[in-house]
Amino acid sequence: MNTYRWMSRQFFSFYFTWGIFLPYFTGWMIHTKGMTVSQASLIMSLGLVVRGLSTLSAFPKLSDKFSSIRLINAMTLGTIIALLVSILANSFTSLLVVVLFINFLYPTLMPALDTAAGVLVQHRQLYDYGKSRSWGSLGFVAGGMILTLFTGKFGDEAILWGLLAGLLIFMCLGFLRAPQVLSEKPQADKRTKGGMLKVFKVKHFGIVLVVVILLQAAHASYYNYGYIYLQEIETPTYLIGAIINIAVIAEIIFFMMADKAFRNFTPGSLLILAAFGSTIRWILVFAFPSVAIFSISQVLHACSFAMGHYAFMQYLIKNIAPELVPKAQGIYAALALSWSTAVFTVFGGFLYEIEPGYAFLGMIVSTVPSLLFAIVYKKLERKSELEAEMAG
Repeated sequence: MNTYRWMSRQFFSFYFTWGIFLPYFTGWMIHTKGMTVSQASLIMSLGLVVRGLSTLSAFPKLSDKFSSIRLINAMTLGTIIALLVSILANSFTSLLVVVLFINFLYPTLMPALDTAAGVLVQHRQLYDYGKSRSWGSLGFVAGGMILTLFTGKFGDEAILWGLLAGLLIFMCLGFLRAPQVLSEKPQADKRTKGGMLKVFKVKHFGIVLVVVILLQAAHASYYNYGYIYLQEIETPTYLIGAIINIAVIAEIIFFMMADKAFRNFTPGSLLILAAFGSTIRWILVFAFPSVAIFSISQVLHACSFAMGHYAFMQYLIKNIAPELVPKAQGIYAALALSWSTAVFTVFGGFLYEIEPGYAFLGMIVSTVPSLLFAIVYKKLERKSELEAEMAG
């Protein structure tokens, strides 16, 4: 079967739903369920904590017992059931419980899909991870754009129904024929024992993890305060959505060209470029508080997010054994994509109250160390290459 087409389809259909959930679900709780802004923010913040616990602990353990396909389908079904239950949840407590359960299941589909893609690359059944992943970014944009058509006509109640419809399609696609290697039940193996510590024994995993944690944490201010900052600098309302989407378009273009354009780049080189680009991005936003410069800086999302994520995937594919991939993905999803962002959101909020631009400049507290660690890793990487050449 065409594994590229299969993987691209899965990325697109999942991120289509993520493009609904991430930007709009808080609004659904406020406008449909009557939650206050503070109540909805608390629910989503606690959801971020649960998401980290799930991807760090539950997902790797379940990956040792069930095939990728079965796990993805089960998590999708569980999420759909939880969303249906949320229709009946009308109090703060009941909605909190349901949303925490959603966050326990739904976000783990991200590391699950990246794990599947990594395994396919390692088994030489997928040769274009970046191009395949670009369909996920495209799905994210498509989900948000299509949803706005329905919310404009039917109101915010369309958010839940749009999310449910998207997940039902994703689940149906999951039951279609899939690559055989993803349908195989993991075999008991001594190499999988040792929990998370086993992954840290892989050469240089610790320092690479630190780099990507710092890189992803630096997006906290942008994710949480980018929209209101654009309002702060008097951006025309009709332009805000387009400006925010510049980052996603840059991400799509990067993933589409990455496999060919950066074929000869090592993960270390890519991490250095990502950290440097990220640092420049946040300095630009602070130094030149204008709509034009903010729009230009959005292009650097291709470095700060896409290149950093791609570099980690390349490191994982080259260095992590298939049976340890779910553990590595779980650690990355929890520490880099969940908890570090939560911590820097608080830090960014403190700075934003002092001066909006400081929230973005403050992110270099994360990007500059990531650049230094990336340079150190590049030297270690080069040393390993020389040792391998001498041994050969």
